[in-house]
Amino acid sequence: MTSIVELFPKSRKLAYDTKQQLAQVQNGLLCPSELFISLDELSRQLDLLENLLNRELPAQREIWNRKILELREDASSTRRQGQMYDRMVSSGIRQRRERDELMARRRKNRTNNGDVDEMQQMVEEGDSLASSHNMMNDLLASGQASLSNLVGQRQRMRWVTRKMFDIGNKVGLSNSTMRMIERRDATDAYLVFGGMIV
Repeated sequence: MTSIVELFPKSRKLAYDTKQQLAQVQNGLLCPSELFISLDELSRQLDLLENLLNRELPAQREIWNRKILELREDASSTRRQGQMYDRMVSSGIRQRRERDELMARRRKNRTNNGDVDEMQQMVEEGDSLASSHNMMNDLLASGQASLSNLVGQRQRMRWVTRKMFDIGNKVGLSNSTMRMIERRDATDAYLVFGGMIV
């Protein structure tokens, strides 16, 4: 059965090797999957070291635990860097593939009459750009007309609001007059009912 004293140097060597592999991956000399295989192996060894940790003396246990934790942090840092680099490489590959597809479409349209077709394509591109430019101008003009229309509506709404306040002030006088009339009607009704009873 292996002990922690025998296995730890191997794990430390594997951690060093993974850092070297990361540098090789970043230089394009090594496939990222090989780095991740080594990191998985290192993770298994660190798990085994943690299991063997309970067999050590309590005084040595804390020291070994710190060393294992340090190796685990190094391994997780290396894994994060490898994953980040792998994402960058895969996005670069995807962008290169998309660029190649676009260029292939352009090359596909060429025939034996290269110069004439290329000139025709350039004329078509110019027409397309001019059409896009005109569409953008129309869109901007439409937006400007909408904006000026909104400004006009705002001014009309201010006028309507002012008139509503004026009408409200006049109705306010009428409203107080109406309340006074209603009170007078109620008083008259009491007098009528009182007179009918008497």
